[in-house]
Amino acid sequence: MAAVVALALAACTGGDDPSTGEQGQGFPDDGCTHIAIATSSEKVNMLDELASAFKDSPEHEGLETCATVRPTNVSSGNATRFLTSGEDWPSDDRTLWPTLWSPASTVWTDRVAAAADQSLVGEPKSFTRTPVVFGMPEPMAEALGWPEKPISITDLSRLCQDPAGWGSVGKDIWGAFKISKTNPNTSTTGLSTILMQSYEASGKAEGLTSGDVDAAAAFSRVFEECVIHYGDTTGNVLSTLYDETQNGANGSAYVSAVALEETSLLNYNQGNPDSHTVQPGETLTPPKTKLVAVYPSAGSMWSDNPVTVLGADWVTAEQRTAGEAFAEFLQSNAAQKILPEYGFRPLDESVPLGDLFSAKFGVDPAQPAVTLPKPEVDVISTAIDQWTQVRKPSSVLELIDISGSMDEPIGDGRSRLDGAIEGAQTTLDHFRPTDEIGVWAFTTGVSSDEGENIQVLRDVTALASDGEKLDSSLDDLRYAQRNGTPLYDSVLLAYEAMRERAEPGRINAIVVLSDGEDTDSSISLDSLIAKIGKSSKEGGDEAPVRIFTIAYGEGADPTALQRIADATGGQLFDASNAERIDLVFASVINNF
Repeated sequence: MAAVVALALAACTGGDDPSTGEQGQGFPDDGCTHIAIATSSEKVNMLDELASAFKDSPEHEGLETCATVRPTNVSSGNATRFLTSGEDWPSDDRTLWPTLWSPASTVWTDRVAAAADQSLVGEPKSFTRTPVVFGMPEPMAEALGWPEKPISITDLSRLCQDPAGWGSVGKDIWGAFKISKTNPNTSTTGLSTILMQSYEASGKAEGLTSGDVDAAAAFSRVFEECVIHYGDTTGNVLSTLYDETQNGANGSAYVSAVALEETSLLNYNQGNPDSHTVQPGETLTPPKTKLVAVYPSAGSMWSDNPVTVLGADWVTAEQRTAGEAFAEFLQSNAAQKILPEYGFRPLDESVPLGDLFSAKFGVDPAQPAVTLPKPEVDVISTAIDQWTQVRKPSSVLELIDISGSMDEPIGDGRSRLDGAIEGAQTTLDHFRPTDEIGVWAFTTGVSSDEGENIQVLRDVTALASDGEKLDSSLDDLRYAQRNGTPLYDSVLLAYEAMRERAEPGRINAIVVLSDGEDTDSSISLDSLIAKIGKSSKEGGDEAPVRIFTIAYGEGADPTALQRIADATGGQLFDASNAERIDLVFASVINNF
């Protein structure tokens, strides 16, 4: 995990981030003190403007030397894991090693302080906030009585449990009630949601204890049963929803509710579902069906977005002084006025929220009516540990391309096949013994009981205590014969096998890794899409099989792999920089 985290942070601090497509930002040769601020993705746009405004502020004028601030995109959970490891920041460019850290919540700074040292995270101070809500397509929220009727997490849980699903409120055509949540190990929203579930089950609005979390296990397990799949960011889920909404005539059956921050919902409704850095001249197209914020009636937790100067060895005295000045500037009225433009609520109550915080964009500035306080660190740890046990079980088939091109080097001393094997091996610890996992390899000139061009390393069965055995089986791929690339035929065989065994109570998925274009299939891409896309129409089915594709290396066919993923409500992951396959594989597995 430490290796994967190191790669993740290296990717996010100076180059393309494969999970977001964003660019790391370097520094100009301006003679100023350079200050990097590691921050969660949704704040990159805003911090860019705040960094520019800082140059004209009294706080900057008070410095002996000018300072230039640049945000770098690092998820809160990944940054937490790395900071607690005690190693150097994993970037070859030392100017990108952060002086400042701004995770989405002080939950993460508290965890670093508890697991490492309080001095490492200094004295975090919030400068803006955004509540955690459930975003729902407006017609679906209206079917539950929104906005007149208060909606609770218990209401959503009952809808999850009801065999009739949406039919229980007269909307049979919508099928089952589906929720999307993020992985709490990497995402603030995912972590806040499991804590909100515990608050709901306990009936408390404050003073949540580890005992309360333990007692909420059964309630949370039911809630997790509605999850379509987990992810490392809400942006990935929102992008899929946005694409389906724009391309479909009547919205999307992909998901019914998304646990997310209010600011992400505002970005979605403006046409920026992944909260990417908007480029000059870029035109955003709002979705055909907007999301509305459902503020749970029992209360919401807030992402309180702290900023702090790190007490790391690499932070110089000059950087510390400049970092403290920028942190002070963020509390100023001039800085607070910028926040609402980016969908964040200012702490300065004299600053108006503006037109963005309105029903037009799906939010209610008077909500949430109840604020749920952040629990103690030990309670948060209990909640994360519990989620590992109550999360929805998964059934995953990994389909790995072993064609001849997989012998090509990827620049770090490994071949493409080495990277694929090690990526799969590194993520085995993510799965519980009760999770089902299988591995198939595909190329021409091989066969098995599953069909031509398929080599079965492991049938899809419960992992149990077979982790070490599967690790060894993956190593055997290094000696497999490698010929052509029958991608479409192999995906169809895998899909048909998983459809036959798919269960409603599991996340049923296929992970396809390929480094090239199809060269040897008997069916066309259009025929494949027609066959695998039948069940992803409005209403869906009770046990969908979603395909997550990895475009591995520069020779991969991202267009075809995107279509395959889209046809099943899955997602394409970009590993065109093959050296980052370990990180990308970890991002994919976070969904299960």
